Amino acid sequence: MAEAAVQEGQFEAMVHPHLDYLYAMAVRLCGNRAAAEDLVQDALLRAFRGFARLRNREHPRLWLVKVLTSSFYDRLRRERRAVAAEVEVDEEFDLFDRITEEDPFPYSDRVHLDFLDLFDDVKLIEVLQRVHPSPRVALILAYVYGFAAREIGTITGKPLGTVLAWLHRGRKQLERELWEYATTHHLLTPHVEGQR
Repeated sequence: MAEAAVQEGQFEAMVHPHLDYLYAMAVRLCGNRAAAEDLVQDALLRAFRGFARLRNREHPRLWLVKVLTSSFYDRLRRERRAVAAEVEVDEEFDLFDRITEEDPFPYSDRVHLDFLDLFDDVKLIEVLQRVHPSPRVALILAYVYGFAAREIGTITGKPLGTVLAWLHRGRKQLERELWEYATTHHLLTPHVEGQR
């Protein structure tokens, strides 16, 4: 009994500094706070069950991210959403070319940055939810949290080629979704109307 209490204390001490990090990642993966809280709880329960077998306790963040990501995929499977389904990608669409063609910021020297400035965290999380789950995970791990493709492969248990394909598909899908969101939510309307 005392050994279990010691292990519980060690687990809590190891995990506590990473809770905000895990929660922020879960919000980006799930799209809302309630689902993110549930995901973090599921991941922490799973992590606690595997804590005794964890060898490297000096740098637990990668392990915790792996557990969180695995919990996210398990949740998707339970919801019967196809995690491994092929993602349709419009290879012809290029966000930066479209912005240049449409010229929604005619007097700007930083047109592409002005476009990206239209998206606060809430809008970006909403757009990310439109990206297929596997590429979404890869995008979030790479571009929000700075993991290298090999690390993403370790986290997701997928080969490097799969991760690179997810990143490519995810970027293309995200570009399309950013443009669609901006046009359907009339984020560009004042700028385009002022131009004409």
